[in-house]
Amino acid sequence: MHASISDIIADTAQNSIEAGAKRVSVSLTERDGTIAVEITDDGKGMSEETKRKVFDPFYTEPGKHDARKVGLGLPILKQTCEECEGGLTLESELGKGTRLEYHFKADNIDLPPMGDVADMVLTLFNYPGDFELVFRHVRGENEYEISRSELIDAVGELNSVDSLSLAREFLKGQEEM
Repeated sequence: MHASISDIIADTAQNSIEAGAKRVSVSLTERDGTIAVEITDDGKGMSEETKRKVFDPFYTEPGKHDARKVGLGLPILKQTCEECEGGLTLESELGKGTRLEYHFKADNIDLPPMGDVADMVLTLFNYPGDFELVFRHVRGENEYEISRSELIDAVGELNSVDSLSLAREFLKGQEEM
């Protein structure tokens, strides 16, 4: 199991980036006793055959992880959703992209802690590649949205201690809403 919901979000959003997406949207909503995550991308998508296999722990996309023969991310996510009185929906079309939505009952005893959302967002923004990622967090009536390009425009490329420190400070401030 993942250590936190932030880890789960990072893992599933990273799949979108690795799928060659040029645009990834991540939405985290905490409202009405539910924690819901939606990730959409315009990456390579999945064939019908792949969609049937992705929840098998003994399947991993050929060439994705050459050193291992299993892919536990989505099977463990599905199990976590079920254990936490939630659910999961996966929609994908080859050549067009993917939409993954999952949710959990917020007061379920088996729910992992939220983790550090600001650090998770900064990690995703720092992932190598030419892509835009938009992150939106709704908590009750409060919300914020930030894109990778907006943050880079504000603090500079995210490869120096100064810019990373400014970005982290900004994101942590948003999370204190």
